[in-house]
Amino acid sequence: MAQGRERDEGPHSAGGASLSVRWVQGFPKQNVHFVNDNTICYPCGNYVIFINIETKKKTVLQCSNGIVGVMATNIRCEVVAFSDRKLKPLIYIYSFPGLTRRTKLKGNILLDYTLLSFSYCGTYLASYSSLPEFELALWNWESSIILCRKSQPGMDVNQMSFNPMNWRQLCLSSPSTVSVWTIERSNQEHCFRARSVKLPLEDGSFFNETDVVFPQSLPKDLIYGPVLPLSSIAGLVGEEAETFRPKDDLYPLLHPTMHCWTPTSDLYIGCEEGHLLMINGNTLQVTVLNKIEEESPLEDRRNFISPVTLVYQKEGVLASGIDGFVYSFIIKDRSYMIEDFLEIERPVEHMAFSPNYTMLLIQTDKGSVYIYTFGKEPTLNKVLDACDGKFQAIDFITPGTQYFMTLTHSGEICVWWLEDCACVSKIYLNTLAMVLACCPSSLSAAVGTEDGSVYFISVYDKESPQVVHKAFLSESSVQHVVYDQQGIFLLVGTSEGKVFIINANSSSSFQIIGFTEVAKDILQISTVSLLETDIVKVMVLSSLPEAGRSRLEMFTLPTLLPQVSTTFADERGRLKDEIIHKYLYELEHALSSAVLGFQSNQIYGFCSQVPYICSYLLPEEEHTGIYILKPYKKVQSRQYGPGLLYLSSHGLWLITIAKCGILCIRDVYTLETFAWCRSHSHQGHGIQSMRISMDGQNILVNGRDDGTLVYLKWKRFGGHLASEILDYYQKLLISLSSAMDKENHYLSTTPKVSVDLGSDSEHTKQKASTDLSQDELVLTDVKKEIPWIQQKSQEVFVKHGAIKKEVNLFSKKRKEIKQGIKSLSKTILNMMEENDKLENIAKLDQQEFGLDLEELERLHDESQEEVAKIIKDVEMHNLAKSYLAELIKEECWNSMAVKGQALKLRKEIVEAQSGVKLIKQRHEEDDEEEEEEDKTVKYSNLPNYLLGSLSTDFGVDTSLLSSQLELHSREEKINQIILLKDIIYKVKTVFNNEFDAAYKQKEFEIARVKERNVRIREIILDLELEEAVWQPEFEDCEKPERMLVVQDEEITAHKHIKPWHKAKELMVNHEKEHWLLIQDASTRLRALMDMMGGVLEVKKEDILRMVIPQPAFMAKPDAVWTEEERKQFKDYEKKVKELNEERDKYRKSLEAELKKLQNSIQESTQAFDEHLKRLFERRVKAEMVTNQEELKISNLAFSLLLDEELSSREKFLNNYLTRKQHEKSQTSEAVRKSREDLDVYKEHYDNLLAEDKVMDRSFKKEFSEIPGHQVDILYKLFKRRPRISKQKTHSETTSVVPFGELPGSGKLNKDAFAQLMKAMDELDNISNMPEGLDPLVWNHFCMTRRAKVENEQKVKQKAADLLEMATFLQKRVEEEEKVQQEIERVFHELILLQEEKVRFQLNLTIQILLKQGQVELENFQLVLEYSDAILINKNIIEDLNSVIRTQGQKKVASMMESKDVHKRILQIEWEHKKMEMEREDLNQKAWDIQMLFFSRDRQKYLNEPNYEALISIQIGIMEQTIAVLDKTHKKNVENCKKLLKKLGKFSNQKDIANYALSCNLREELVAVSERKDICNAMESRFCHVGQAGLELLSSSDPPTSANQTAGITGSKLTCEKIVKERYENMMQQQKLTNISKQQAEQISILQTEVERLRMKTFPALVPM
Repeated sequence: MAQGRERDEGPHSAGGASLSVRWVQGFPKQNVHFVNDNTICYPCGNYVIFINIETKKKTVLQCSNGIVGVMATNIRCEVVAFSDRKLKPLIYIYSFPGLTRRTKLKGNILLDYTLLSFSYCGTYLASYSSLPEFELALWNWESSIILCRKSQPGMDVNQMSFNPMNWRQLCLSSPSTVSVWTIERSNQEHCFRARSVKLPLEDGSFFNETDVVFPQSLPKDLIYGPVLPLSSIAGLVGEEAETFRPKDDLYPLLHPTMHCWTPTSDLYIGCEEGHLLMINGNTLQVTVLNKIEEESPLEDRRNFISPVTLVYQKEGVLASGIDGFVYSFIIKDRSYMIEDFLEIERPVEHMAFSPNYTMLLIQTDKGSVYIYTFGKEPTLNKVLDACDGKFQAIDFITPGTQYFMTLTHSGEICVWWLEDCACVSKIYLNTLAMVLACCPSSLSAAVGTEDGSVYFISVYDKESPQVVHKAFLSESSVQHVVYDQQGIFLLVGTSEGKVFIINANSSSSFQIIGFTEVAKDILQISTVSLLETDIVKVMVLSSLPEAGRSRLEMFTLPTLLPQVSTTFADERGRLKDEIIHKYLYELEHALSSAVLGFQSNQIYGFCSQVPYICSYLLPEEEHTGIYILKPYKKVQSRQYGPGLLYLSSHGLWLITIAKCGILCIRDVYTLETFAWCRSHSHQGHGIQSMRISMDGQNILVNGRDDGTLVYLKWKRFGGHLASEILDYYQKLLISLSSAMDKENHYLSTTPKVSVDLGSDSEHTKQKASTDLSQDELVLTDVKKEIPWIQQKSQEVFVKHGAIKKEVNLFSKKRKEIKQGIKSLSKTILNMMEENDKLENIAKLDQQEFGLDLEELERLHDESQEEVAKIIKDVEMHNLAKSYLAELIKEECWNSMAVKGQALKLRKEIVEAQSGVKLIKQRHEEDDEEEEEEDKTVKYSNLPNYLLGSLSTDFGVDTSLLSSQLELHSREEKINQIILLKDIIYKVKTVFNNEFDAAYKQKEFEIARVKERNVRIREIILDLELEEAVWQPEFEDCEKPERMLVVQDEEITAHKHIKPWHKAKELMVNHEKEHWLLIQDASTRLRALMDMMGGVLEVKKEDILRMVIPQPAFMAKPDAVWTEEERKQFKDYEKKVKELNEERDKYRKSLEAELKKLQNSIQESTQAFDEHLKRLFERRVKAEMVTNQEELKISNLAFSLLLDEELSSREKFLNNYLTRKQHEKSQTSEAVRKSREDLDVYKEHYDNLLAEDKVMDRSFKKEFSEIPGHQVDILYKLFKRRPRISKQKTHSETTSVVPFGELPGSGKLNKDAFAQLMKAMDELDNISNMPEGLDPLVWNHFCMTRRAKVENEQKVKQKAADLLEMATFLQKRVEEEEKVQQEIERVFHELILLQEEKVRFQLNLTIQILLKQGQVELENFQLVLEYSDAILINKNIIEDLNSVIRTQGQKKVASMMESKDVHKRILQIEWEHKKMEMEREDLNQKAWDIQMLFFSRDRQKYLNEPNYEALISIQIGIMEQTIAVLDKTHKKNVENCKKLLKKLGKFSNQKDIANYALSCNLREELVAVSERKDICNAMESRFCHVGQAGLELLSSSDPPTSANQTAGITGSKLTCEKIVKERYENMMQQQKLTNISKQQAEQISILQTEVERLRMKTFPALVPM
């Protein structure tokens, strides 16, 4: 769409005035090419720029469809080819130096061409496109046709070149691959043949790749089956299997960066890793050249060279890297040596030799171009000096007729000569620059930078511009720098929305007058300064993106403002709005640009959303606030995208530029275009800026992204347009002449300001780090600068003495505040010292001692937020841990049908079978097991050693298992695996049941031991023994569920007790203490404790603790005892003796009981230990059975996997065979076509050769009328051919050019033929005519000889083409044979694979149980006497053993062979039986076929050639019929439904009517029965009365008699009618029944007749 718009802009031209491109300045972003020996060219934006190396003259070729894409040159034909960048791009061929279009090539590419390359001889052009086609195409550019094309999806190429010695070879390289393409031709047919180069590894070594499709080095495994390729193991069956390699088998290869051809058709490849490769162009054999290190190697930074570009020279190549050096690689045999050739200040990106190899073109990364000339001084010449980046801004140096200036973003300022765009001088600001403007009233310029500064440049001396002043306005970047038309003021707009007004005169040192504030997003600043007025009008355009509007702010500046600036601005430098008459306007739509008209207060705006240019009238009266402007005039711009507006110097031309790249000059009154030019393209985002000179004759246009600067001139400039602007130009120069002289004189005497600048050499040194000398010293200002706006703010206080007044006024208050602060600080210091002495938990943070309450509150809020955040994080962390714990518990515990447990003895552990992990518990299987408990267990008939496991020992049913010798099919193996898994499950279930029983037994035993331990502890306590009681407990391994519960004693952290918990504990403790006090107050309890130990009855267990108190007199000596006391003593002794006897007796009974309890515990424990040991043995056996079954499952799974691999391999081979067969059909078709073309061409060649011989033989017959000696002379002249002198090249050129004379091509053959015809003209000259020959005969002879020569040339050409076609046919035949060999190889591989598959299916891996133990020999007697022994050498025994082993292996091999033969015999016998049975089946089928009923349909099937088509037609007809019937049926159903609904309604009505009639009928029947009784009674009366009475009765009451008679008659008629209808219905039904029986009999008769006729028509076929 965009391209169509550009082409539609043609009607812009009007009035006869038009613009043309004078020159274009741009720097190469692609490679620079030679067109001939003295001219180079490169694309830039919309143009191709040609530069003459000697004269530096430029020629420009413009692309009509936008930006130039890729480009290539043909030096022999002097043509240039380039593509455009539009959708479906084209390739244009232009001739040089005429720059006329030769042809236009149109292909099928959608997006873009990435590479173009001409062949060195011939008319061939190769093109390559990337996404989405990745297509390589070969063109005959003279005839504009594509000869051949080929697509390589995903192959991204960065370099493409023809072989200079052979146009049939083409090299394509990318960072990962190198491929050589061969172009094969047969007459007019061309085709590509691609071959990839196998690159070495990164270290330069080669990797031996194995054949992935048919590997030959796979090991043979006789045990586990065949070993298959990795692609089959991966399950790949498509094309990806041919190139599949596992991840571990991929090795990094070298990465090519550049290639070049040699005269021997070899290739040199430079690699990113620093290697240099040589590739043979025919065999593609790769050789890694060895680098010869010199004794004095290069510097460390240049030891490793990664070539960026390569060019071939004799005995080596020239290479360049990123270090700015050009190296010479001198190559000898398989090694090379590096020498320094040339040093460039920048990294070299491209090099190319001139056609005569006398010059070397060197292109840097910045775009500069150097020419190195061999054998001349100076050797290095800079042809093109590129700027540092694209042009950011441009402007004319007043008056704009000789010089202009450019600015780049990096701060490079250049002064250029306008006539030929020659660079006069440069200066570097060493800062990022934004905008540039030249002063109309002096030879100076202003540059706005990104750091907020404005540099003032003096260009009084064009060859040495210098900075004369620097103004640091603010810290925001400068976006706009605008001078008014008379050069009085400089307006500077910044990004923060401030517009600074600066005196533009250098004599005033560029005084900053003030600033005004506007909206932040400033789009444009426009001024109007007329000669006849003393004010300057300023308009600032800014955008309001949120509202979708634009704002205009206007103010006026008097020309005397520099003298009275103090009255216009306040102390801070802000201009007063009421004095500068500032007004605000808004537009209802968004503008991208607006300018202020010179007259009638009119504004012109370029709409950004719609393609319109509008004019607005300003109100004449003053206003306040915001005024909304309405469009006064609106004209369609016919330019799309946001644009900019400019006014010429006299204000009558409105110049518009836009994103479309078109510049239009319009009349300011009518807004109509009278001149336009397409200088740029929308693909480069159009035009960035434009400048027009004061006289209107010179226009500079700067592109936005394409990096081109275009100089436009008027083709015809005169008449009224020229006179108006030239007159105004003369008036403006006269009015500015005095000011210009004054300011220029001041600039010439102004010294240079010491700012951070750099000259060209210094900038080069900074960029490229070279050691070139510098012209100027760089001075840096160490002191930090303060912006002007901040300086003004600081001057306000100093100027009014505000600081001193404040100090004097508040001095006492300040002292009081200082004293209070000191006392507070002392107090706080003391508090901080006390705080340091506290514990860590009681310490306060340093921030807590702050006295700022707001700050404390803020810190408190922050701490609370931090605490809340920590609490939330902890809660989320705990939640995550809980969730993880639940997941682990669910996965590892809850999902297990049997939890892992253990039973532990005192010294050993027996663990349960915990491997049964089932997500879904097997309820169905459990139910089945419960049902089968009562049934007898079925065992397999196979013994255990053939069954392969001991699963029968666990009572598992193995009757469903198949024999290991019968598992051949995949389904059987899968079923066997399922059954084996079920057996494993049952074995584990049996053991787990036994374990559960043992576990319950242990629980029971532990409970019994606990009960006994209670009594044991009591006995030990009574006996006061110090024995420990053994108390068995379940450990964590026995009760693993305890691990999932966290006990309180496991938590090491301090428990947080909530306040209400603490209060509750205190209350409980207080109640307990109160209860104890009450208990102490009870005297009864205290007495009981004192007298009887707190009990009322003495138990038997207390005997051991009983003590008989001694009498009190025993404290006295025996001598003083009385008789009574002695009796008491004897009683005491008796009681003590009895108590001791009781104690001894009770103690012995307790000891016996203790021993009995301990023995019972020990016996039960030992019995359980024995049981547990047996259970442990059972567990070991269960694990053994499980492992045996799992081993069988593994073998079966491996066999299934191998079966899948074999199937994958077979599918891949079948797919590969299909592809090869398709390829074979293509090659066969190509061979057939080539052979036919060759035969036809050979027939033409034979005819032409025969004509040539006929012409030779018929020569003497044609000249038989002349004498014989003259005929002989003419025949000799007829055989004579002119000698064509070859153009001898200069010996020096031949010695320099490495490729010499390039081989011939079609174009060269045409040139040679034309040269031959020219030489024939010399032979046909009358001077060569024999004497005495008639001139007419001579003319006839010349015509005949010329025809003969032409025919001979045709024969030679035909012979060469015939040889080429024969070669083409031979290659196609070889390809066909190669494909046929591949097919045969695939067939052979398929046969071997099928044999392997059959062998694998027959040779099964079975598992056999063998007894383990020591093997003993029976009747073994040791030989102890060695009297008859002979001592021989050990080697003899070893040799004999080796012979025995060899013979044994041979015997085993023969046995295996005989086994295979026997197996083969059995297999052949089986196949023979199979074929016998198949023969019988076929005979039976043949007989069945002969006896088969041959119907008409079968005849039609055999006779009809297109039976399937007929059936399909019939099926279609039937489907249509069915559809119609279905449609009709649906319609009938709908009608029936409607009728049924209608009848239902009618039936309901009838039912209601019948109900009413039935009710009436009952009443009528009652009335009728009453009438009937009356009638019967009357009849009986009539019988007794006579005739007279009857007549009297009838005459007396005639109406009643009539009614009765009518009722009787009506009832009789109704009954008779009903009976009659019933009779008729019965007769009709009987009649229909008889008819149906007759029809059934007729149908059966007809069926019998039809069957008889059918058998008569189609008899059965009987074998002869």
